[in-house]
Amino acid sequence: MNSCRVVVVGAGFGGLQAAKCLADSGIDVLLIDRNNYHTFVPLLYQVATGQLEPEYIAYPIRAILRRFSFLRNKAKIQFLMAEVKQIDFSKRTIETETCLISYDFLVLATGSQTQFLGVPGASEYAFSMRTLEEAIAIRNQILFCFERAIQESDSSRREQLLTFTIVGGGATGVEVAGALAEMLRGHLRRDYPTLLPQVRLILIQSSDRLLAELPKKLGAYTHKRLHQLGVEVYLLSKVTRVTSESVYLQNDEVIPTATVIWTAGVEANYPTILDEPSLANKRKLIVHPTLQLLEQPNVYAIGDLAYLEKNGKPLAGFASEALQQGVAVARNIQLQFRGKSPQPFSYFHKGILVIIGCYSGVAKIGTFAITGCLAWLMWLGVHLIYLPGHRSRLLVLLTWLHTYLSRDRSVRLILSVKKR
Repeated sequence: MNSCRVVVVGAGFGGLQAAKCLADSGIDVLLIDRNNYHTFVPLLYQVATGQLEPEYIAYPIRAILRRFSFLRNKAKIQFLMAEVKQIDFSKRTIETETCLISYDFLVLATGSQTQFLGVPGASEYAFSMRTLEEAIAIRNQILFCFERAIQESDSSRREQLLTFTIVGGGATGVEVAGALAEMLRGHLRRDYPTLLPQVRLILIQSSDRLLAELPKKLGAYTHKRLHQLGVEVYLLSKVTRVTSESVYLQNDEVIPTATVIWTAGVEANYPTILDEPSLANKRKLIVHPTLQLLEQPNVYAIGDLAYLEKNGKPLAGFASEALQQGVAVARNIQLQFRGKSPQPFSYFHKGILVIIGCYSGVAKIGTFAITGCLAWLMWLGVHLIYLPGHRSRLLVLLTWLHTYLSRDRSVRLILSVKKR
C-alpha cells in the first residue's frame, strides 16, 4: 500500500491548482488523473468545429508539474495516471485498477459529465462534448456528413445529413452554433459550394431565452446575432426523444437530422464512494462553506463536484470558480495541518464571457454589459492567457490569426467515424 499525505483526484482547473498550491507549501501531494494531459475545456468546441488541433488544447501534466517543481524548489508533488475505481472514506483509501492508496486529506476534483435529462435516445445518438475524444468525434461527424451528402441522390436523406442540431442554449451551445456558422462561411462554402444552400443549423433551448445566466439584453443580442448568421433558434422547445435520424420536440415537431450535439446540461462525475455522501441536484456533493464534505472533514470537493450557494444561488461551475476553490482548499488543508480551523470559501466573480462567432460576443463584467467585437476580443485574450504552455499559446494565436484573416480552417481530417 502506498501512502501520501494529500491526494488530489482530477487534473482539471481546480485539481491542478490545488495540487500546485499544496506542493508550494512543502506538503507531499499525489495528483491522480485518468489521462496524462490537462484538457483546456473552454476550447473543446474549437476542436469539434475544426478550428484547432486537439494537441493545442491538451498539455502534458508531467510537463506542467516539472516546470512548477523547477521554479519552486520545495515543491513535493507526484503524478499518477490511473483510473480511480472506488473511494473508502472510513479507511481513507483510494482504489485504482493497479494499486491501493491511503491519504490523510483528499481533494475530489473529477469534474462533470453530460447530463441527458432522461431523454430517450439522447445518450445513444447525441454527441456530447466533455472530452477531447468526444470533440474529435463531432468534427469527424460534421465532415463525414458533408462527404456523404455530396454523394447522396435522395433529397430527404441529403437534407437530414445537412441538418445540424444543437440542444441547449447556454454558453457552450451558443459557441458551437456560432462556430458552425463560421465554418459554413469559410472553407465549407468553398469545398462544398452546391450543398451550402441546403444546410440547416438549429439551436434548441427549453427556456424563453438564450444564455439564461446573463442579463436578458445579452441573451436577446445573442439571439439576433445567431439569426443573422443563419442559425435557426427554437425557444421554449423541449426535446422528448432522439433517434439516429431525428429529434422529436414536445410540440410534436420532428426535425430530421443526422447530427445532434448535446450541450443541455452536466452533472457531477466521480468514482464509486462506499460511504454514501450527501447529494444535491445534478449529483453534486454538498459541502460546507469551507468546501469540506458534510460528513468528512478531511475530504474536500471543488469545481463541478461541489454544491455551494452564494446569495441563495448555487455556483455555476465556471473555470474561475474551480481555480479559486483550488487555492482555498490548499489554504484550508494547510490550516488543518497546523491545527487551525479551515476558513469559508469566498468567491470573487470576475465576469462571464461568451463568444458568438464572426467577430462578435457578449460579456458581463461587474455591472457592465458588453457586446460585439470588444467582447469577442476580450474572450480571445482571456482564454489565450489561461491556456497552459507557451508553445500552445503561440500555436493557438497563429491558428486564430490564420482562421480569421483567411476565413479558412485547416483541420479537415476525418480520422475515424463514430458508427451510428
